[in-house]
Amino acid sequence: MDSHVGKLIDSVGSIFRGSDILPRCDRDIIAGFESEVAEAKNEEQKNESLMRLSWALVHSRQPEDVNRGIGMLEASLDRSSSPEQAREKLYLLAVGRYRTGDYTRSRQLLERCLEIQHDWRQAMTLQRLVEEKIRRDGMIGMAIITGAFGVVGLVAGGIIAAASSSSRRR
Repeated sequence: MDSHVGKLIDSVGSIFRGSDILPRCDRDIIAGFESEVAEAKNEEQKNESLMRLSWALVHSRQPEDVNRGIGMLEASLDRSSSPEQAREKLYLLAVGRYRTGDYTRSRQLLERCLEIQHDWRQAMTLQRLVEEKIRRDGMIGMAIITGAFGVVGLVAGGIIAAASSSSRRR
């Protein structure tokens, strides 16, 4: 288990080294936390292990793991024992939604996190990433729409030019 926690800490450290890249988790880390959940001796240990497993799942490279983590967190959100635990779960849900490309939902969840603790650096960092993705996706969407209108304009112009040149020949 110590090696799994060590890998987890190394992965999390990337955020604090100035990198805007969210940490990623591998299958072996997830498997270690799944074992930890199964071996928990009491409810408190099980809940702590489930939080670590949820963290690993939403930080996974595999979409099915991310979705599983989202499901676990959504199912347990109402059973949060403190505002801090609710904040943690909301943040992890936001990470999962970010990973699945649901940036709007991620932003909503982060806003809820920041209502609980307005100066939480992790949430503010992820919020910046989400806003950048939303802005970039919006720009890409506008470029696609502009390009589509440009193509339609060229085709229409070509048809009009062809029609007017054929009517002059008659």
